[in-house]
Amino acid sequence: MKRWIIMAALALAGCGSANGLKPMANASLPPKPFGASETPTPAQLITPNSQARPERSDELLRSSDQRRGDQFDLPPTS
Repeated sequence: MKRWIIMAALALAGCGSANGLKPMANASLPPKPFGASETPTPAQLITPNSQARPERSDELLRSSDQRRGDQFDLPPTS
């Protein structure tokens, strides 16, 4: 049982490696996207764009304003 766990861990450890990716020999890169001026390089293809990984925005917390008084926020009545 331990042997299977170790083998599975080793197999999963190699899955996340993205160093040194190159196209296979005698294989071409994918065609350029429609409207692009040139074919992207392998590094550009594996780099996520801003839509895939958006940056965090804390602007709402930096520029908070005081709330106006609420005329309908009345105490409960019996």
